[in-house]
Amino acid sequence: MPGKKKLLVPAGILSFIILYALSCGNEPKQAIRKPVDYIKPIPGPSDSVPLTTAQKGEVLIGYSDCHSCHKEDKRSVGPAFKDIAKRYPVNDAYIDYLSKKIIRGGSGGWGAAVMTPHPELSLENAKTMVRYILSMRK
Repeated sequence: MPGKKKLLVPAGILSFIILYALSCGNEPKQAIRKPVDYIKPIPGPSDSVPLTTAQKGEVLIGYSDCHSCHKEDKRSVGPAFKDIAKRYPVNDAYIDYLSKKIIRGGSGGWGAAVMTPHPELSLENAKTMVRYILSMRK
């Protein structure tokens, strides 16, 4: 039995050396990910947003919890405000749709992120906030 132990140790070391030698120079290749354009603009006519309405919306957003998930020009938990503005035309139909989405919450439009509902927000204030966001459209 003592002879077997002496054979196992060198065999283990030899196996390690062989595996190590075979793995040298074989660095794992990282998958190259192409950036995904998650902004698919919706075609349609856009109205202008009066400056005073946009300013009021900016103030309402400043006093809300919007900035905990959204930034003005880069994606955070949710989409950037400027990306939202790039996607949706500025018209009453989309202002109404987005306002109700803010109040009810939801997910799926921008990936897996979930927007919490804001039932305490009035529809009129939500529309003013949306008008501010959509005023960033270029």
